[in-house]
Amino acid sequence: MAELRIDGNDLVLHLTGEEKLEAVHGDVRAPLASVRGVQVLDDAHEPADHGFKVGLRLPGVAEVATIRTEGKKLFAAVHHNTPRGLRVLFDGQKWDEWIVGCADPEAVAAALPLPK
Repeated sequence: MAELRIDGNDLVLHLTGEEKLEAVHGDVRAPLASVRGVQVLDDAHEPADHGFKVGLRLPGVAEVATIRTEGKKLFAAVHHNTPRGLRVLFDGQKWDEWIVGCADPEAVAAALPLPK
């Protein structure tokens, strides 16, 4: 399962080997200073269910992909066993948002030194 990590001054979305194959992409990273907010999502599949995707998409089951929708570019890593998750919002980065499924999004958000 994808995991948010801090590496120096960067936030990194670390993907498993399987997720890297599904997404046709490696780990993604962005400077911590570019994070403009973090939101808890009760349904992390919903924002990843719209738009043009490059990667794995099984609606409501799994999305591990780059998604272009409504003028935004998202990266999603959400699975059936992690339907809740986080939306990480960025300014001036390759992705406008990351959608990350996690078992306890409140705990993950609280552990990150990011704006809430």
